[in-house]
Amino acid sequence: MLEQAVRSVLTAPDDTLDLALDTGASLLAASAGQWPAVSRALLGYADTAVGRCWSAGWRPADLVRVVRRELKPVHLALAVDLIAAENRRHPATGPDRRWREQLRELDADAWWPDDEQFLGAFAHRHRLDRFALATAALELLRSWGRLPPIAPVGPAPGHSGRAAGRSVRAEHPAGPATGEPRMLARIRALLAKAESTEYPEEAEALTAKAQQLMAQHSIDEALLAAAGADRDTPAAVRIGVDNPYEGPKTMLLDAVAAANRCRVVWAKEFGFCTVIGFDGDLDGVELLYTSLLVQATHALNKAGSGKDSRSKAFRQSFLVAYAARIRERLTAATERATSDAAAGRHLREDGTEEQLLPDARLLPALAARSAAVDDEVGRLFPKLVSQRVRVSDGEGWVAGRAAADRAALHGRAGEIRD
Repeated sequence: MLEQAVRSVLTAPDDTLDLALDTGASLLAASAGQWPAVSRALLGYADTAVGRCWSAGWRPADLVRVVRRELKPVHLALAVDLIAAENRRHPATGPDRRWREQLRELDADAWWPDDEQFLGAFAHRHRLDRFALATAALELLRSWGRLPPIAPVGPAPGHSGRAAGRSVRAEHPAGPATGEPRMLARIRALLAKAESTEYPEEAEALTAKAQQLMAQHSIDEALLAAAGADRDTPAAVRIGVDNPYEGPKTMLLDAVAAANRCRVVWAKEFGFCTVIGFDGDLDGVELLYTSLLVQATHALNKAGSGKDSRSKAFRQSFLVAYAARIRERLTAATERATSDAAAGRHLREDGTEEQLLPDARLLPALAARSAAVDDEVGRLFPKLVSQRVRVSDGEGWVAGRAAADRAALHGRAGEIRD
């Protein structure tokens, strides 16, 4: 009965969808006596549906992002629980660090006593009747069931340590946070200090040190690869980029990625960007992009007091200019760090500096890593197009560049809201 209801909803055109939903939900919710069986059947069906999404390249954060964009909060809560239910089939150690981080951030935990009581417990928790919950479940399964395959960014549960035919690097050593690389934990700590200080000069110094550490880590890994001591290959992550002003946000992400020898591919229809690069660089890109996005929000909200500063044209132009100026600053910082490293000036992980002999392998090694990233982009996305972002407000452009010049390149997690 559940399979029949889901099939009817999946295949219904938009003009008859309401009828299919009402018919299916009425059948499923008709009897309190059969509700436990419906509950067990739903979790079983969802295991298959979610597993199909994993095989098609989707990851936990992606499925939740789709629901957040298209449906309502109750669907979002149900989505997390169905992901948690499916996750019980897999060992807690896999498939990779970022997958586990996504599950942890979603708080995906099977909290219900048993599968027959799941729907009853969920309905009680969210104050829903049987019909409303059955409708939400069918709408959710329709949303997931219509997703197309996408380029994978890592192994799926139940698969070997290979993603799309390419080797996946072994896990990083654990840092202070569970599964977090030690380098990233150190950078996060420096940025937290920069965020909490009341003295701009101290914030600038701490943030600059964090940026140096990021650049030096990338350089160290390039030299390890050149020496044959590291078999690292490019990887990929997805980062959500939603409206409003998704174009300028993508430009900002691309600016951060380019400065860290990564590439960005924007999937506008799904509200995310895929960032391709080497593993440690990807960690830094995600952290720094989130920080700069918060600062852009604060600067935008403070920019000007006239009514024009609240217009869409002003805000769009402001954020495009902000991203363009950040690109210039980060590119210059990367070039300085590379020049220092080529001259033998090395930044240790504890933040102190040491003088080493210049290493002639550095620039060829960095070039090789950039070429490897380009090759991976071509393999994952053989057909790409570029898109221009329009600037239509001169005042917004000037204000955005000025705000980017003031950015301390640190911050805490958040997003732009209009």
